[in-house]
Amino acid sequence: MNIILTLSSIIFPLITFPYVSRVLQPEAWGKVNLATSFITYFSYFAQLGLPTYGVKICAKYRDDRLKLSRTVQELSIICTISTIITYVILGITIITIPKIASEKPLYILVSSTLFFNLIGMEWLYKALEKYTYITIRSLIFKFIALIGMFLLVKSQSDYIIYGGISVFAASASNICNFIEARKYITFKPLGHYHFRKHLKPLFILFAMTCASTIYTNLDTVMLGFMATNTDVGYYNAAVKIKALLVAVVTSLGTVLLPRASYYIENGFTSEFKKISSKALNFIFIISLPMIVYFIVFAKECIFFLSGTKFVPSTIPMQIIMPTLLFIGLTNILGIQILIPLGKERYVLYSTIVGALVDLILNAILIPQFQSAGAAIGTLVAEFAVFIVQFILIDSDIREMFKTFQVYKIVIAVIAGLLCSCWVKNTSLHVFFTLAISAIIFFPVYGIVLLLLKEQFITEVKNNLLSKFKTH
Repeated sequence: MNIILTLSSIIFPLITFPYVSRVLQPEAWGKVNLATSFITYFSYFAQLGLPTYGVKICAKYRDDRLKLSRTVQELSIICTISTIITYVILGITIITIPKIASEKPLYILVSSTLFFNLIGMEWLYKALEKYTYITIRSLIFKFIALIGMFLLVKSQSDYIIYGGISVFAASASNICNFIEARKYITFKPLGHYHFRKHLKPLFILFAMTCASTIYTNLDTVMLGFMATNTDVGYYNAAVKIKALLVAVVTSLGTVLLPRASYYIENGFTSEFKKISSKALNFIFIISLPMIVYFIVFAKECIFFLSGTKFVPSTIPMQIIMPTLLFIGLTNILGIQILIPLGKERYVLYSTIVGALVDLILNAILIPQFQSAGAAIGTLVAEFAVFIVQFILIDSDIREMFKTFQVYKIVIAVIAGLLCSCWVKNTSLHVFFTLAISAIIFFPVYGIVLLLLKEQFITEVKNNLLSKFKTH
């Protein structure tokens, strides 16, 4: 469900882009994107580290309505104060900066997302593992927004309407969240609040978010200043593909955070280690075939999504693909293991190291290798984040890596590649090249894992078979 939810957040803009970009034209399209990006940074300040911390702490008290209600009220009060402060700063910014003041209605409209994030309490529903509700509700509003966009956005002057539709797609479901929350918590003031215990982990996660945001956007910013806008375009074409794949790989970590936090709170150490081991094994199984496939078929992917003018994007894409594994692993080590154990500061340390590595390598490599240099910087930075987290986790967690049957995954990947790489040498259209090769590569990969009896795949197969037998 979380994979579907994550993909919908990416697919919705992909569907709307060809239509909206043609109707609004670059200038109006750029205004909406600038406003959205600008307000996003303010949303980080308004929410502090709540999207992650809220899931962790609420999952601990999910079976106690009174404690859960008090915790939600404490976090909501903190978030209300930070949101009010953010709105004051944002208001001053909108008034004093001419470029923003000239589009005041657009920025005020888009800034409503701060309020909707406050009342939406998405972290509460994730803590309670209500992923079916979250996903279905989100898809309904995105579908309504999609219809509204085609009906209402007809000319370049409709860019504010488009901004409003984008806000509706992303935030309207938060109103439903607020109404639905009465099923799980009480809104009656309970008193005896303890705000101080939340502040330190919130600020650590906030600092982690800031550091992560800086270094994930650092490559594009430095590339823009040290190379050309064309190089930025080449690099972003590769990054867009990576972002879609990363969303699939990391969706598991977010889902498992509340369950891992629940196990830690209740002393279920063996269950915590078991679910952590499965999650890490899952990352290897899903990321390694993606890395190999999209390296081999990088040019075809670029041609299909961006066009033949983006040929130089091929090398950056091939360089950046191994980050799928490192990001997937650090997502589990950080979000599912270190944060539930109360070691948020370790995640912050690793993120700071990644930012420094990225900064240094970009400064050295971008002047000589342009977009490829930025890709190398990102790859090494993500590897550095993984190494730091790997060193800081407990030794028994590190021992899990020895139990994974990676050699079976490698054999399956090679088998899939041998059966599908011939498609590259045909004269088929890139769409059919990708479709046929994927239809061959991934099923062969899965079948070989089954034949080799890889432990994770075998367990999944047995669970599915047992469910079919019971029905």
